[in-house]
Amino acid sequence: MDTALTRSQFVRWRTAIFVIFLASGLSIATWASRVPSIAEALGIDKAQIGLLLLGMGISSIVGISTGPLVMARTGARVGMLIMMLVFGAGVLLIGLGTDVFGALPVVVLGMMLFGYGNGSVDVMMNVEATAIEQQMGKTILPVFHAFFSFGTVIGAGIGALAALLGLNVAAHTALISALILVAAVGCYTQVPVREAALDPAPEEKPHWRERVHTAFEAWREPRIYALGVVMLGMSFAEGGANDWIALGVVEGHHQEPGMGALALAVFSVGMTVVRLLGGPLVDRFGRVAVLRVLAATAAAGILLFILGPTLPLVLVGAALWGIGASLGFPLGMSAAADDPAKAAARVSAAATIGYVAFLGGPPLLGLISEQIGLLNTLYILVALVVLSGLFSAAARPLRADEKTPVA
Repeated sequence: MDTALTRSQFVRWRTAIFVIFLASGLSIATWASRVPSIAEALGIDKAQIGLLLLGMGISSIVGISTGPLVMARTGARVGMLIMMLVFGAGVLLIGLGTDVFGALPVVVLGMMLFGYGNGSVDVMMNVEATAIEQQMGKTILPVFHAFFSFGTVIGAGIGALAALLGLNVAAHTALISALILVAAVGCYTQVPVREAALDPAPEEKPHWRERVHTAFEAWREPRIYALGVVMLGMSFAEGGANDWIALGVVEGHHQEPGMGALALAVFSVGMTVVRLLGGPLVDRFGRVAVLRVLAATAAAGILLFILGPTLPLVLVGAALWGIGASLGFPLGMSAAADDPAKAAARVSAAATIGYVAFLGGPPLLGLISEQIGLLNTLYILVALVVLSGLFSAAARPLRADEKTPVA
């Protein structure tokens, strides 16, 4: 391991980034698991929930876009601390706006802070995870994404318990916000100053105009758009589940709010398990075969979730949905990075497509669901994951010499 860090420092750094991924997932599941309670307390319909999600999505995209600028100005260590405090404050405001003030504008402000902070942290924690992966010399990025999913499992579980116990949203979000604060400060103390430990010397860095040119060049490559379709379908499926699966159980299948949160937890468990254990399957069978099987699994799971006549079958559908949507985003990022010379620009371009779907898709689903019903709207996700499977050949590894898909 060629680094100025000791083994102990490296392990603490890696652990801190695992915790940050987990905290991000925890915050998202906290909101998602309490959507039915928030809607009931504020007296808002699915279209208004969709507009809330749209505002959060826009602020998240702004966070993703400005995250690199914040990181360049403060460094990842300070930047992640600041943005974790921002999205932690957003989570708290969502609860206060729901139960203490009973004011939708306060919830909107909370959603915007929550979205911006999470979007910005997402960029920074992935940059840190990539640096750790390079130091280790083996692929562990899917494991970091598994910790994000693990965070959603914990968040959904806490949300289900809170709903079943009748704990109001304000008390629930105050608890989660406090946990995020503790995690932010603790992780700050363990993340090294990367400029000193890992970043290349100033003379080795390309001029900023060259970096901009390389970034824009990636958007002119057809393979990036094909990978974008793969990531878009799976990101739509993941984002749609995070924000609508609980309400789908409550409104579509006429179950209690606690059962909606349980369905989200089941979805998250399925996704987390595959992200933790799916690496060897990819190594053995290849990205394309795995993506095709997972696309079929996701489509079957969503259909079972929509059409299942009993709650157990609906929960099985949620599990298959999570399993199928698990690796589309990480494998798309890996495929975009096949050419080391252009990896950063290509990963950025492909990830942007996926994030736009992840963040912008759920609000769109909310608006459509007002016209045709929430469960009927989920058929859109079935079509998108099938499309993702059809485009999965784009993830075939590239030859280093020819830059063409391996036969």
